[in-house]
Amino acid sequence: MKTEIKRGAVIGSGAMGHGITQLLAMAGYEVKMIDVNEEILSKAKEKIKWSLSKFAEKRRIRQEDADAAFSRINTTTNYEEATKDIDLAIEATPENMEIKKKVFSTLDSLAPPHTILASNTSTLSITEMGNATKRPDKVAGMHFFNPPQMMALIEVIKGEATSQETIDTLVELAKKLGKIPIVVKKDVRGFIVNRILGIVFNEAFWAYSRGEATKEGIDASAKYTGGFPMGWFELADFIGLDIATEVGRILYRTYGERFKLCTEIVEPLIKARKFGNKTGNGFYDWTKGRPRIPFNLLEEYDVDRSWAVAVNEAAWLIHDGAANPKDIDTGMKLGTFWPSGPCEYGDKTGLDIIMNKLKELHDKYSMEMYKPCPLLEDYVAKGWIGKKAERGFYQ
Repeated sequence: MKTEIKRGAVIGSGAMGHGITQLLAMAGYEVKMIDVNEEILSKAKEKIKWSLSKFAEKRRIRQEDADAAFSRINTTTNYEEATKDIDLAIEATPENMEIKKKVFSTLDSLAPPHTILASNTSTLSITEMGNATKRPDKVAGMHFFNPPQMMALIEVIKGEATSQETIDTLVELAKKLGKIPIVVKKDVRGFIVNRILGIVFNEAFWAYSRGEATKEGIDASAKYTGGFPMGWFELADFIGLDIATEVGRILYRTYGERFKLCTEIVEPLIKARKFGNKTGNGFYDWTKGRPRIPFNLLEEYDVDRSWAVAVNEAAWLIHDGAANPKDIDTGMKLGTFWPSGPCEYGDKTGLDIIMNKLKELHDKYSMEMYKPCPLLEDYVAKGWIGKKAERGFYQ
């Protein structure tokens, strides 16, 4: 039996926490937002009020609906009060496993037995969080994208013990929130979107560190030839180099040499606390606004390299039993606004061509990042090379 969600709690009232709270309230749910003190909660409520007024101003919702949504939100610093009679709790605390396990253990001890406990983590282990409770079957990942009110995508992640009922309930909830859910069927680090972005960042960073192209040249190629909304260095700055690097470290610890970090170009910036857009400086100077990427440098870098490693990592996700091609493509298009999903792109280009590109790069640099996934090799050996063969990732 699927759990019927009527009331929820959100733990953490930062950018993600208050955004998720707003979403739940707009969809008609009673929601309690919890944080460590009243001042933080008060500021979060003001941000929600402002956001709802913007939605009304732009006629995306009626003013009376905005007022009704706001009235469904209550705040508290008390876990017992927050968890009373709830059907769902969504944790949106800092990306630190010890903090999250403590939160899950507390929620488990206080929330009703039927309550689903979800984490908004972008990469940490759902299984480990579930193991901090006596209800691991009711623990799952529900990874919203920033800002949650605006972004269409939610990654729903299955831990080792998560029940199918829990996944189905969260998928249904995501749809009721007006979002498009994709399911990560296995608790893999980086899930779908961050894992593919991570490998693409690494490829660009290594190319830059080897002096093959300038960061502006790599970004120009990604934007103007590849059709990506941002260049890779620009996007890393926009996400925050502290966050991107931490995700990179987790991926490296999990997958080893395939995700070997290019520390020499990132670490000096991290040490200088130049995290990108939010601090004013990172790879670029953001103090005067978004950096200008010169069009005339697009020949410096071959953006097909970005596509090749992205397609290869998509193949690894399928090989690992973590996701299907449709969810991978949906994730990259909705989560990062890519012009095409990597599986679609691979099928259209030809998986044989992608594999030859990877082999050429592997021969040149001897890096695991370029080693073709066994699934890709298998497809090419069978002649399943994509659109021209009427079978590839898709049929």
